Formats: sequence, C-alpha cells, structure tokens
Amino acid sequence: MTGFDAVLLSYDEPQADLLHTRLGHVLGSAVKRLHGVRGMRRAYRLTAELVDTEQFFLADGDFAIDEDFCAGEVEPLADGVAMRVWQAANPVNGLVYGYGGLKLIHRTALREMGQAVDVLAALPGRVEFCRQTAGVTRFNQSPFHAWKAGFRECAMLARGSEYGMTDASAQERIDAWKASNSGDFAAYAAAGALDGLDFAQAVGRDPERFEAINDPAWLQQHFAVLRDEPAVAG
Repeated sequence: MTGFDAVLLSYDEPQADLLHTRLGHVLGSAVKRLHGVRGMRRAYRLTAELVDTEQFFLADGDFAIDEDFCAGEVEPLADGVAMRVWQAANPVNGLVYGYGGLKLIHRTALREMGQAVDVLAALPGRVEFCRQTAGVTRFNQSPFHAWKAGFRECAMLARGSEYGMTDASAQERIDAWKASNSGDFAAYAAAGALDGLDFAQAVGRDPERFEAINDPAWLQQHFAVLRDEPAVAG
C-alpha cells in the first residue's frame, strides 16, 4: 500500500488488461485506468483528473512492473521536481533507461504542461531520473507496436532530445535500437528505428509535420505503407 494514487494509461496495447492487474497487485492498491483517449497530450492531462493525491504513479499500458518493486519506500517528489522516472528494461535491444519507465508525477504539473513532441518533456519543473529499474517496457506485443516504439523513439532522438541528453548518448541509443535482435518482433523494432531516422531527416525541422508521431491513426497508416502489412492493434 502506498500514499500515492496510480493510473495506467493505455490506448491499444494487447496486454494492457493483464499489466493493469499486475500493477495493482505490486502497488497493493487499486489502480485507475484511462484507455483509448485520442491525443497523447490530452490523455496525459486527463490522468490528472482521475486521482485524489497531488502526486501519483503513472504507468504506460505496456509497462510490466517488477514484482519486487517496493512502492512503500518511495519518497515524495522534492520541491521543484515535476516528475521522477524509474528505468525500464528494453526487451529487444538490452537498453535500460527511462523509456517506458514508471513515473511519479505532480498532478498540478500535468495541468500546467506546455508543448513538446515528447509530451512529458514540457512539464513545468525538473525531471528526476532514478537509476533503479522498476520493470520492463513490453512494447513488443505485435509487429506494429514494436515498429512504432522504434520509430517514435529514434525519430525523437535524431531530432534532439527534449530532456537534455547529449548527442553521444542519443546516438548510442539509436545504434542499439537499430541493432534490436532479441525478444518478440525485434526485427520490427529495428525497422522502425531506421524508418524513424528517415522521418526525422525528412521533416524534423517542420514541427507541424513532425507532430504526426503522436497521432495513432497516422502511425498505423505509415506502418501499413512502409511495411506493406496491416497495423493490427489490441
């Protein structure tokens, strides 16, 4: 049991129901759910309206929390910190960093969020990256979902990290995504990484066109065109 509410934010992830149940079991309390909301920025903001605590855990619909994660030992966010991000293990390329990780976030910060392609990078206040790994980001639940993960992440890394990551660190992560070769649908994640790099090179300086990476319908269509197969979602 923790002193924080928790929300699982899902859209079309095939295992979201199972991971929602798992999250509640580990946290020891009921976890609220927001599902299927169009518009990533809108969806994140709406999670703030579901909770009763000012600070709350926020997990993506493909996040599998570690069963040993001790939520009862989590300290509240310090003054000036908008969000804490725990690391997540990547199942296709061995990376371990904040991508897809568990978050502790201020409700007020979400309500006051600005504009950024990587939506949570526009929170007012500092972001605290925790070295602890809290689970696995199981984005590789279908060919489309694996491709989408590689596409979006590498497009954003190539355009320039909105969290202040160095170019060298960004390139290391891009290289790892391109070399994805383990776990389910790893080849699709690698293909998505290459497609995301092409997309960033083509439209990275056009903010309006680049914003398409946050549009689920556009991503499904783009996958179908580039990969010549339908985007089957959960």
